[in-house]
Amino acid sequence: MTASSCLLEPFRNQPSRTEVRNCILKLFSYFGELQRKAKREKTSLPEDNLPRLWILATSASDTLLESFGAKLELKNWLQGVYFLDESFRTAIVAINELPVSNETLMCRVLGRGSVQQNAAREVAALPPDNPFRQNLIELLFSWRISVQQNQQDMTEEDVEIMMNFREVYERERTNILQQGLQQGQRQVVENLLKVRFGFLDEELSSIVEPMLQLPSNEYSSLLLQLSSLSREDLLARFSR
Repeated sequence: MTASSCLLEPFRNQPSRTEVRNCILKLFSYFGELQRKAKREKTSLPEDNLPRLWILATSASDTLLESFGAKLELKNWLQGVYFLDESFRTAIVAINELPVSNETLMCRVLGRGSVQQNAAREVAALPPDNPFRQNLIELLFSWRISVQQNQQDMTEEDVEIMMNFREVYERERTNILQQGLQQGQRQVVENLLKVRFGFLDEELSSIVEPMLQLPSNEYSSLLLQLSSLSREDLLARFSR
């Protein structure tokens, strides 16, 4: 899907016809920009070089697919990938229909219900050095911290995602704590501060060493509380 230029439009629920049309409109608008650029630069814009639109839907009903004439191409693509007529350069991916395999995992983590739950278990089972696992874990920690800071704004979708990835989160958090207590403590603390605040400036760097000097029980407790502490609270704790 991403082997060539493309647009990705993910939907948490099945998109409506209007939403699909808006995605296609966005794609055609981009086509216009590329054509104007090619005209200014006096270059050609081959049809095969135009980007494709991939609409990532947790599900897609037969009614929706039939309304756009979307069809499977099982000779070259997996079950669940429905293509509109070629000139539209658009496909609707029904995530709940994708086969369970490593190559579909990145899409299935965007699914709902049991699809996402099973994908989360597969992510947890990946080797610790797997690049996809590492990237997803980093995004998960950042997202969870953001959600916990604004709990009053949590949606049903936020709660569902949090529950689906709870096992992944808890396992990784335990690993981080064990790593911190056993080895590489400085790197662990620096990484957590970066995830929590988005950066590590001079002020935050100055409290890394004091954090490492805490007794093990206080150190572990502080790491567990980090998602709920503000920058000011954390700096004030170590400025005494």
